[in-house]
Amino acid sequence: MPLRTLETWPHGAIMLDAEHTCFALWAPDAFFVSLELKDGQSLPLVPQADGWFVIKTRCRAGSCYRYNIDGEMEVPDPASRAQAGDIDGYSVVVDPLAYQWQHSAWQGRPWNEAVIYELHVGALGGFSEVEQHLARLVELGITAIELMPLAQFPGERNWGYDGVLLYAPQASYGSPEQLKHLIDTAHGHGLAVILDVVYNHFGPDGNYLHRYAKGFFREDKHTPWGAAIDFRRREVRDFFIDNALMWLQEYHFDGLRLDAVHAIEDPDFLQELAQRVRRQIDPARHVWLMAENEHNQASLLEQGYDAQWNDDGHNALHVLLTGETDAYYADYAKQPTEQLARCLSQGFVFQGHITRHGTPRGESSGHLPPTAFVLFLQNHDQIGNRAFGERLHQLTPPDALYAATALLLLSPMIPLMFMGDEFAAEQPFLFFTSHHGELAELVREGRRNEFAAFSAFADPHKREQIPDPNATQTFEASRPKLSSSRQPPIYDLYRRLLQIRHQHIIPHLPGAQALGAQVLAEGAVTARWRLGDGSQLRIDLNLSDTPVVHTPQADAMLLFEHPPQSAGLLDQGTLAPYCALVTLTAAAPLLPPDGERP
Repeated sequence: MPLRTLETWPHGAIMLDAEHTCFALWAPDAFFVSLELKDGQSLPLVPQADGWFVIKTRCRAGSCYRYNIDGEMEVPDPASRAQAGDIDGYSVVVDPLAYQWQHSAWQGRPWNEAVIYELHVGALGGFSEVEQHLARLVELGITAIELMPLAQFPGERNWGYDGVLLYAPQASYGSPEQLKHLIDTAHGHGLAVILDVVYNHFGPDGNYLHRYAKGFFREDKHTPWGAAIDFRRREVRDFFIDNALMWLQEYHFDGLRLDAVHAIEDPDFLQELAQRVRRQIDPARHVWLMAENEHNQASLLEQGYDAQWNDDGHNALHVLLTGETDAYYADYAKQPTEQLARCLSQGFVFQGHITRHGTPRGESSGHLPPTAFVLFLQNHDQIGNRAFGERLHQLTPPDALYAATALLLLSPMIPLMFMGDEFAAEQPFLFFTSHHGELAELVREGRRNEFAAFSAFADPHKREQIPDPNATQTFEASRPKLSSSRQPPIYDLYRRLLQIRHQHIIPHLPGAQALGAQVLAEGAVTARWRLGDGSQLRIDLNLSDTPVVHTPQADAMLLFEHPPQSAGLLDQGTLAPYCALVTLTAAAPLLPPDGERP
């Protein structure tokens, strides 16, 4: 793919100096475009090669504008850096240098140190309110927060995956400067900040690109959200890659999580994005790139991406913990214990294995380091994709959850938790939007029809009980109560486990590799890893309600056990029900070349 030519332009309103701005719109299907300033000025843009319309004019930061297409419709800038209200309102010229960074020397954190806390900014009250939780998260042992998508969407509440104006932080969360202040404050606490970005589609409400830039889409390829993005076009590629670079360079984000890259029809776009990021970001900075990818493409993790969200690991654990086997959990219904063992020893469960649909899925991943996989017991999808948004502690015995949490936080995979996990929050996390009219009805019915494959909702009347995504109370019910004054036992468990991880595991993750995993019995596995210093980490896990035969590791240091009273059973060669046992064996001392001990 060629580099940007002289005929292409940076998308959007780019300030040239304190008084002047260049406005560039790619509108190959328009005949005439004018810049409409809120102060009443109307200025025609000059047609350029390849469908560009451009004007350089006197215009200061804070000016409000939009574009008029062929005298027929007024639209926001698709590369708007901020909106003065909702998606149909005026776009705002933003000075990217206006914010004065307090921690400009921050260089990020190495990937092996990642302990990720995913959160929804709107549910916590906005950018400024999220800052109030940072000190507590550091005390807990978190090293990175991951923000669900922030791109401007219609209305004031949304998961963020319906973003339309991808360069503009959601106005109802706060201003661009407030977002930068949140990131700056996080860096002051030693926290990295990751952003979830959506490059596989635009939201359905407020997207006018089909009117004046049909080249953004290809009608011969479709995704669950409509026509696929046409990444064969240079202008389209630049739109998304420049967006990624904007978040990393201008906003100082420490990493990106790319949503559902399996819905991106041009895989070399993902490679180019990673190459551009690695080439244009200061190599002294630690910048993380993660992907969500149902195709389990291990090869992508060798092309500039640090890790993939490991849905396989979650799904196998969820079946073992809850017994649920509906819908996509059906792929993990028959051999969840064997699949968990494969996950712990090789990364992916599906590595070309046949799914319930009769098709192969995935690539071989056993050669990758364990840190190439992000493990989780819950995330926004796995809670929010439930009809009533129940959390895991409401679905499984406490001891089983505690044992699984030990696996999550002490395995060499990168752990991720969702906001409220540490408090066993009682509030659900439901799917919420703020659409109106016909679209609201379509979203409501579409949400309820999603659960037709679940036996509990086979009856259409039962599906009518599923909360309406557009109702205000659905959003309000999803706002977790996170109070540092109420610390339930699981909070102390998280803190203790993360102290162990920081002391004994994180320093030795570089160079770690899996040594294998075995099934002990149904619901019970043992797994071993060699860490970078040569020591061996072992986790014995029993998620069943019956004891299983167990052979302890001789001369191993006990890092953690739950429940504590299991020690007596261990002496008898038995692993207790709902038990996690984590041990560390020191590296063997090196012998002289002649094989004789000194």
